[in-house]
Amino acid sequence: MTQTVAVLGTGKIGEALLSGMIRAGWRPAHLLVTTRRSERAEELRDRYGVETVTNAEAAKRADTLILAVKPQDMGRLLDELAPHTAPDRLVISAAAGITTAFIEERLSPGTPVVRVMPNTPVLVDEGMSVISGGSHATADHLAHTEEIFDGVGKTLRVPESQQDAATALSGSGPAYFYYLVEAMTDAGILLGLPRAQAHDLIVQAAIGAAVMLRDSGEHPVKLREAVTSPAGTTISAIRELENHGVRAALIAALEAARDRSRELASGNG
Repeated sequence: MTQTVAVLGTGKIGEALLSGMIRAGWRPAHLLVTTRRSERAEELRDRYGVETVTNAEAAKRADTLILAVKPQDMGRLLDELAPHTAPDRLVISAAAGITTAFIEERLSPGTPVVRVMPNTPVLVDEGMSVISGGSHATADHLAHTEEIFDGVGKTLRVPESQQDAATALSGSGPAYFYYLVEAMTDAGILLGLPRAQAHDLIVQAAIGAAVMLRDSGEHPVKLREAVTSPAGTTISAIRELENHGVRAALIAALEAARDRSRELASGNG
């Protein structure tokens, strides 16, 4: 890990990557960060012992640039980087909806670009980061990107044509579970439980179910059937979910998220 990596735009996701890399063994001396506000720069220096620099300086000094800015700020950042970014630099974008082609067109010809869609559980080292290589990215570039993002969870390579679908499932995915927990907690209150108890019951059920899905290797249908006794409470609840079209609503919601990701990628913000 002797390469120098710069994180440009060190907000929540950028800081999560930074801290994950340090925990994974990257030395702070090999990490650079950029941020808009001087007080934020001082905070990052004190917390992680890294050097804070300008975007232009990061482009000159770093072997790998991680662009962790908001999608609407990407064009301006690339204009700032273009005069200073050599084609041997690896550029990793963690901005939703920004294609590798968009970035390649604005940097030196031949610059390798990798697109990554992380989700917010990277903040607790349980993220899923979906990785796609641009037209100049090699297997080594993809492996290097995985090395960085494996420090904050899991990674999955997909063709870039599948990034919008992955954004709908994984990038936005945590929000669906929070929404479900919120609704189930409200149901618990309606059934007579205090909010705190209802919340704790649902959260632990969610954690337990997720671990079983991850570790058992069983299909979710088999796990659900194991809980669903004939003429029991669970099948009564499942019947109501089906009657209210919950499965169809989830499919429609994911399609809407995918379509919005496509709109963002085409510049229709």
